[in-house]
Amino acid sequence: MDPQLDGRNALLLSARGAHSRRDWLTSYESYKRASEAAPLATDDLDALASAAWHLGICKESVRYSEQVFKQLCRSDPESAAAKAVDIALAWLTRGDLNIGQGWMSRARRLLQGAPESHATGYLAYLDAYIATCAGDTDALTRQARTLREMSGRLDSPAVTSLCLVVEALVAISEARMADAFGLIDEAMLAVLADVFPIEWAGDIYCLVLHHCNRLADLPRMRAWTQSMERWCENVAALPYGGVCEMHRLQLLSATEELRLVEDQLSAVSRKLKDVNTFAAAEGYYELGEIRRMRGDIDGAVTAFSQARSLGVDPQPGEALLKCRQGDSAAAWTALQASLAWQDRVGRMRLLRAAVEVALERDRLDEAEKCCGELEDGAQTFGTPGFKAWAAHARGMVLVRRGQYVQALDALQAALREYRTQQCRYETAEVYEYLAATHKALGDNGVAAADTATAQSIYKQLGVQVSEVPRESAQGGLTKREMEILARIANGATNKQVAEQIFISQKTVGRHLANIYAKLGVSSRTAAATWAHANGLLGKED
Repeated sequence: MDPQLDGRNALLLSARGAHSRRDWLTSYESYKRASEAAPLATDDLDALASAAWHLGICKESVRYSEQVFKQLCRSDPESAAAKAVDIALAWLTRGDLNIGQGWMSRARRLLQGAPESHATGYLAYLDAYIATCAGDTDALTRQARTLREMSGRLDSPAVTSLCLVVEALVAISEARMADAFGLIDEAMLAVLADVFPIEWAGDIYCLVLHHCNRLADLPRMRAWTQSMERWCENVAALPYGGVCEMHRLQLLSATEELRLVEDQLSAVSRKLKDVNTFAAAEGYYELGEIRRMRGDIDGAVTAFSQARSLGVDPQPGEALLKCRQGDSAAAWTALQASLAWQDRVGRMRLLRAAVEVALERDRLDEAEKCCGELEDGAQTFGTPGFKAWAAHARGMVLVRRGQYVQALDALQAALREYRTQQCRYETAEVYEYLAATHKALGDNGVAAADTATAQSIYKQLGVQVSEVPRESAQGGLTKREMEILARIANGATNKQVAEQIFISQKTVGRHLANIYAKLGVSSRTAAATWAHANGLLGKED
């Protein structure tokens, strides 16, 4: 017998055995070595693609799968169609909608005239995915109806589960939240029962977690993230393990010391870029938010830019960063541009920031309008996060209007919801508004306790204080503006202020322009005089 052929056969036996016991590294290496001697048969090539995918070598996995597709086209068109649908999912997961839709068209052509099958159902699910990406609710509803009819004809738990997922997306678009979460919970039973190919099960997990985050339902997101962690451990799939880790770190950023989360999230997001583009973009956006809260302006700008390059609009974080830098006009413009194309759910996350930026610009009418829409959405959708944002926004507006008694009720409601969500940074922000409110009502002892609580949370998280005003009577200045003005009044130059608080001289100048406008003065001397008269010295920290 030919020794070379004998050696190749031994490698194939090793690769197949390793594959059956899920030893992906041995399987991958043995198949690779065997393929160097001669082309692999279709089943072996498919197994190599699977092993590469499990190891997170996703580009290579897709290349092997495309070779499998070519071989199947010659011998088994129906299986080729199923493989085309799988490849479409892989490209869509990597964020390339055009190539993904190209593979969907190939699958559709091969399935034309063939009996309905799993592949037909999976393809209809991808059509629904495309409709969701395009924000086309009519197309999404049509695909839900198609899948419902199809699942009635096919004895397929997987297709039925995909139908439930799509119906849940329709329910979310119609604000039928009880129906949506019920459908999701039912759909996940099939995932937990292991009736799906791993790539599709993982995609459903990702979809569910994405929408829990989008709806600001962190308790539900925590529960499903824990479920996905257990599933990832069981199936040993590195691509979805990375996605699961990203979501876990998203949740930790609400409760833990942010420097530790930042380092891990940076590493995970970088690894996900070649695996799941959308998850990587979400990771970079969260990284930008962490850096914004920590006061790392340049780092936040970089992270938000990376999120944008991967297809995610980095709002409202980027707008809040611009506002922190003193450019509230640019922040408002950016938020309005994003609000223009978002659906009702997407607008909710932006509206909370829009209220803050409008107040920074002293546009109470704009803040009131955004707050009203936020409250309507919170009542309609009823998720914990939406209710927290609405109450928080209403409290901010009432404090600015000087309606302190009413503000207390709104801020206490926000505090309850943020505690349910375990959102510690936002909890600290509310305590700062409570401090300003209690001080205005003459409750100085309570105000001091509120401030101490906020400062303690900021310290534990390792972040800079927020831009909440200490008291509305001080010219409407933000905390950062009061800090800069105090330093200027004590004799610091723009350059010295920039070095002391780690921002650029240009940003210092922008803040000073805002300060002059708010105080109705036109010079550095006049602003310093106002600071002395209003007891602002000693408030540099």
